[in-house]
Amino acid sequence: MSDHAGTRMSYKSPLPVINPSSVAIVGASERARWPTDIFNNLGRGGFPGKIFPVNPRASEVWGQRAYPDLASLPEPPSHALVIVPSAAVLDVLEKGVAAGLKSATIYSGNLGEGLDPESMARGQAIRDLVARSGLIVNGPNCMGGNSLHHRFFGYPNNELVDLPKGGVAYVSQSGGMVQFFVKSAADRGVKFSAMFSSGNEMDLDLADFVNCLVDDEHTKIIGLFIEGIRRPEAFMRAAARALAAGKPIIAVKTGKSAKSRAAAQSHTGAISGDYEGFLALCERYGVVACQSLDDMVETVLAFQGGRLPKGPRVGWITTSGGTVDLLYDYIEEIGGTQAPEFSAETAAILRPLVPGEIGVKNPLDAGIPTTDANAITMCAAAADDPQVDMIAWAAVLPSAKRQPDADILHSLLSRTDKPVIAFGRMAYALGPDSLEFQDKVGFPYLQGLPQTIRAMGAMAFYGARAGREIADLPAPRGGALETAQLTQALASHGLTPPASGFAATPDGAAQAAARIGFPVALKLVSPQISHKTEVGGVRIGLASADEVRRAAQEIMASVAARAPDAVVEGFLVQEMATGVEALLGVRTDPLYGPMMVVGAGGIFVELIKDISCRLLPVHEAQAREMIGELKLAKLLAGYRGAAPADMEALVRAICGLSDFYLDHRHVLSDLEVNPLIVLEDGKGVRAVDIRFTPV
Repeated sequence: MSDHAGTRMSYKSPLPVINPSSVAIVGASERARWPTDIFNNLGRGGFPGKIFPVNPRASEVWGQRAYPDLASLPEPPSHALVIVPSAAVLDVLEKGVAAGLKSATIYSGNLGEGLDPESMARGQAIRDLVARSGLIVNGPNCMGGNSLHHRFFGYPNNELVDLPKGGVAYVSQSGGMVQFFVKSAADRGVKFSAMFSSGNEMDLDLADFVNCLVDDEHTKIIGLFIEGIRRPEAFMRAAARALAAGKPIIAVKTGKSAKSRAAAQSHTGAISGDYEGFLALCERYGVVACQSLDDMVETVLAFQGGRLPKGPRVGWITTSGGTVDLLYDYIEEIGGTQAPEFSAETAAILRPLVPGEIGVKNPLDAGIPTTDANAITMCAAAADDPQVDMIAWAAVLPSAKRQPDADILHSLLSRTDKPVIAFGRMAYALGPDSLEFQDKVGFPYLQGLPQTIRAMGAMAFYGARAGREIADLPAPRGGALETAQLTQALASHGLTPPASGFAATPDGAAQAAARIGFPVALKLVSPQISHKTEVGGVRIGLASADEVRRAAQEIMASVAARAPDAVVEGFLVQEMATGVEALLGVRTDPLYGPMMVVGAGGIFVELIKDISCRLLPVHEAQAREMIGELKLAKLLAGYRGAAPADMEALVRAICGLSDFYLDHRHVLSDLEVNPLIVLEDGKGVRAVDIRFTPV
């Protein structure tokens, strides 16, 4: 197996890329912008190592001696920054390896990407060199990166050199996204330890960077811009290490709108595409998935505060009734946080501090506090409430006109160990001293109500998972099953089938229905037809033997007209179960492994797409979370006077299917129950239609 990013199972260390002791700039030229910017940045940033310009057509560049190639250097460089045309890259690296080069960043593109045969050949030749030499490569088609604590600056942008050092590392597969995100985030007070682009990841990839940053003493938060995860298993193992170490991974991933893969002949494959699988990965490994780069700025800033909540309950202290109204809407719409009522003790403390005409509730319209001390007293009172896990205070960073007392505001942090967030209702420009004031206060100032809610929801999400250790999946232990055996095995795992019988003819179907009892459902049995409703192969609510016989004859006629090549083996006759229709599906995702989909079932599953996804195993707590994420939950609870459905039986069915599939995933690629009828509370479930695909 070749040892490149797409197939290798071990990690390579990007430390030689992040912290080189010396660098050679290959392609050094005073007329070339990127090499010149990098050289100037290294000097301005105080890079402590030697810098070797390499240019075969110049004896001096930037006032320093230039060398014709890497073999001509007085000593092997720790790292080479290769900024030459793609056709010249292989020769540069071969000479460098022969001279003792150990690592390189390749800025050039057209090296293995796309369909161009020359590009593919050049890329393969470099992969072969990497495999036989052990050379560590970042890129190609990247823009390098900066490591602030090590004073290494290999990214061609001079605005990122003088940033204050901090604990946020950012790795992006897009080179240009580094400068745009980092500059925007730094302008808001995010402080970085490192920022790197990984490009096309011929060698080093996101999994390598994450695995390394988990052990980096300077990095406390890992930010990622993801276009694709090349080694999902390695990435998940690295994410598990980050979770156990308490280092949040905060990510934006593209591809939400990409068409789902045609994974199998089931709804499960059609409705759980790449992005849903990624979200299931995030839930399991505590990766915070942000909707946008703007959300990511607010979320990273919130996490930079350094405190995690013990739950999702927020105490809101605002200065506007309109803000309260918007918060009610956004909290319900966005989810992830709660706004519980303040306790009687908290309300008693708040009452004298709030104008008499305003009721004391959460979110609180406190009016305009007369002093900073009053505002902090209100926040502290809310923080002391046992029903509150974190505090959100409506405040913006000061302009030159009014400077609040930073010491008074900072004192709030000594009065509670809960996270404190200040928030503005909308985005606003910062004054020249705003970030200094934010540092003095000690808690972050977020911008925008939806962004604040999502950021605090992310903190609650991560806080519930931080430090969790992820166990390896158990090996499968079940054997291959015929249909009847599978149905019986699922029944023993909580997926009870309806009373049923098979008949080869319409007359036989009528007799089977009489034995089961009316009303019944009648379904076509044909190996060529997966979705029976599309050919008229399902009839429900049949109340007599004659109705069953006629329905069977009509199904045969419909199949003959719509699918004349299909073989009708007969009919399945089932008791007519009534209740809430759900879908339960499991499959082995080619990227992320065994996963489950729970959602609204029946004929509208793909149209409505009311689903929740998790990686397996799914235990009771996760099953309840999945149900709670669905619109279907309202039907299950008893909608418009209907009796509540048997939620406990549904939970057992979800967990049972998870256990069953983990035991049989080596013989089943896909298994779906649709619909799973959830009967009235206490009456269980009925697995009405089971469809599976052997490996």
